[in-house]
Amino acid sequence: MFVIIAGGGRTSVYLARMLLKQDHMVRVIESRPNIISTLHHELPTEVIIEGNALDPIILKHAGFDKADVFVAVTTRDEDNLVLCYIARKKYKVNRTIARVNNPRTAWLFNQTFGVDVPVNQAEIISSLIEEEMSMGDMMTLLKLRKGNYALVEEKIPTGAIAIGRAIKDLNLPEQCVLAAIFRRGEVVVPHGNTVFEVGDEVLAITDREGAEQFQKMFSDLKKTNGNNSLM
Repeated sequence: MFVIIAGGGRTSVYLARMLLKQDHMVRVIESRPNIISTLHHELPTEVIIEGNALDPIILKHAGFDKADVFVAVTTRDEDNLVLCYIARKKYKVNRTIARVNNPRTAWLFNQTFGVDVPVNQAEIISSLIEEEMSMGDMMTLLKLRKGNYALVEEKIPTGAIAIGRAIKDLNLPEQCVLAAIFRRGEVVVPHGNTVFEVGDEVLAITDREGAEQFQKMFSDLKKTNGNNSLM
């Protein structure tokens, strides 16, 4: 895969290194002399394209007509938008990714401007905080399928609905699949007749809606009711 990155900051360096380790072809376009100097200490010389990414000559030199993916991570949102538009409309690049520097301009980063994947750091951090707060003690171990699903872990406390009940009697949502139960240092493979006990650590693969129902069944009812009474 051939990936072109516009902007030479730390994000670009990290991304370029990761892609190179995976044997992908990478080019990083940067015009600022001080940043270029740093890039030459971080990346192979053949990866670095010195010049303005908005210059058609630089784009041709970088090989835009052969790129599979274009990533715009400059410090200017207007440049990221224009570059993604050029990449899609003129060079027919299959996939475009753009960093959103100012959250107020996030609404512009869409298919109209040729942006497939907008990366809005403020929105990402906000959603992570909201998710952690809403899920209580539930721990997200791994995101799956672009974040639509996750591998989560919940330890069953005293007072949870699930205690003493079999899996088949809990009416777990279809989108919530139990993967394993850790009980007193042993792994219990979940079956319909498996009965939950206090202290069980339950692993499940689920989406957002399923995680909310899963969390209700494996939470301390007293704490849950206490929290609700304060709202």
